[in-house]
Amino acid sequence: MPVIRRAVGRGAFDVTSQRRLPGVGIARSGAVSDSGRDGGAVSRDGGAVSRAVPQATVTRFAGYLRVLSSLADTRVMIVSSEDLATAAGVGSATLRKDLSFLGPMGVRGVGYDVARLRARIELALGLDRGHRVVLVGTGNLGTALVGYDGFSRRGFTMVALFDNDPAVVGREITVGNADDGYSQLTVLHVDGLIEAAAELGATVGVVATPDAAAQAAVDALVEADIDCILSFASTDPVTPPHVDLRRVDLAVELQVLSFANAHKAPRIRPARPVCRDPRTVTPASRNGSVIAP
Repeated sequence: MPVIRRAVGRGAFDVTSQRRLPGVGIARSGAVSDSGRDGGAVSRDGGAVSRAVPQATVTRFAGYLRVLSSLADTRVMIVSSEDLATAAGVGSATLRKDLSFLGPMGVRGVGYDVARLRARIELALGLDRGHRVVLVGTGNLGTALVGYDGFSRRGFTMVALFDNDPAVVGREITVGNADDGYSQLTVLHVDGLIEAAAELGATVGVVATPDAAAQAAVDALVEADIDCILSFASTDPVTPPHVDLRRVDLAVELQVLSFANAHKAPRIRPARPVCRDPRTVTPASRNGSVIAP
């Protein structure tokens, strides 16, 4: 468990970010670099691009942010690289390499200022501006996603819900969290997505439709000028080059776990202690043996 220490920081943040996914563009001196669809990049002193930020690093940024948020909630002010790496499930060397994309951060022999590092990663991931999310498909999965308050806690506000089922359109679903409060969103017909998304300033779309309807849902989001899409369909929708789409296939994740389970070495389970009636236990002799006197 990280120890609470006196906060150590270096003052104002000097990192800005760009919106393009899956990479993150990080620049200094107010300059934002763009290395295209293959990932973001780091620019020093507003000059040329020096290196790209790998997608794996961007993914780990999200993991570090989760740990830092938990530490901040428990009023931990300073965390060592070893403690942060362990909590995030990575090696210390990987952590330090990842954080090097953010510029100088930690203090040798002291650690990282939790609040400062958390804010820096939020800037890098573009979370400082917040995102307005629209969801298409309010079946069982879609309703469960809407009810998850972790999205709003992390800067993703659900602003509109869409479906094409007459039995569902018009239904009210609760969104929000205990800290910021709850509200009701009315499920709208998907035909009104383009107009509503523009009015609401939506930046992210979530597709939770059946596989057969996923492509049509993605097409509607793209037509509504939403170019960052998360799809829970098992199909792979076709998108224009400028659209960043990430897929989450829960069945695939279970299949990966099935592979891991099938290839694990058999575990030797410790034998359970036998509970005996003390009246039937043979008393031990003076030397501790129950066999020889």
